[in-house]
Amino acid sequence: MTTRREPTARQVRLGAELRKLRDAAGLAARAAAALLGVSHVQISHIESGLSGVSEERLRQLAANYSCADDQLIEALVALATDRTRGWWEEYRGVLPSAYQDLAELEHHATFRRDVAVLHVPGLFQTEAYAQALFAYMNPEFPAREVERRVEHRMRRKVIIEGPDAIPYETVIHEAALRIKVAGRAASQAQLTRILEMSQAPHVTVRVIPFTLDDFPGAGSTMVYLGGAIARLDTVVRDAPHGTAFLDSEAQLRHFRELFLRVKESALPPEKSRDLICRMAKEL
Repeated sequence: MTTRREPTARQVRLGAELRKLRDAAGLAARAAAALLGVSHVQISHIESGLSGVSEERLRQLAANYSCADDQLIEALVALATDRTRGWWEEYRGVLPSAYQDLAELEHHATFRRDVAVLHVPGLFQTEAYAQALFAYMNPEFPAREVERRVEHRMRRKVIIEGPDAIPYETVIHEAALRIKVAGRAASQAQLTRILEMSQAPHVTVRVIPFTLDDFPGAGSTMVYLGGAIARLDTVVRDAPHGTAFLDSEAQLRHFRELFLRVKESALPPEKSRDLICRMAKEL
């Protein structure tokens, strides 16, 4: 099987999960390879996402690792055999790979949860808002580079606006709603956009108001994407030098609990809409 030069985040995740199963079984890579009748290098390539794995071979690995979790095995088979090449492939080699990885993860997600403190969540951003944001953060970029990033962000909205929209729950701090990223008129349009989306049955918007007496969670910004099963969830966070995809059991547990704490601090959806509506009228 051909070795990949740059595996996607989903391919890396599949390999990582297979390694977790091997480690849980107490097998070294050479021992696992011997049971499968292949080179230990091939096991290494599979676990690093550099090589794919067939359904038959994946099930054989799971059996060798004494994995009895049928739901997990089926979810891993789906990861291994899915050959979807979505719209994001148009940007491969044009934008950083993290852009394609995020769009692909969103395409396969069963739900999404966001916490946004300083900026409006990407899925809610209008074109004018995203344009101002990308241009300010990347002043060295020519106009076409900014346009590509804005275009990519606008197309990602399909997961909450398209025919197969997934449940979307977001908590936004009032600071993110009041910062005029692109001027008064654009800010009003941005608030109107959030109000419109908050009416959708699959979308829930909550706001953390400035009037809250105590909110130490300013650093809790996150994107949480639901997998086919909870073990395959993914947390996406912006890091100083790129995008970080977090998926260890401890990390997922931490961010699930963190989201619940932030959510409990926010206004309920109806009061959140009222606050956003008042802000829009004040502009």
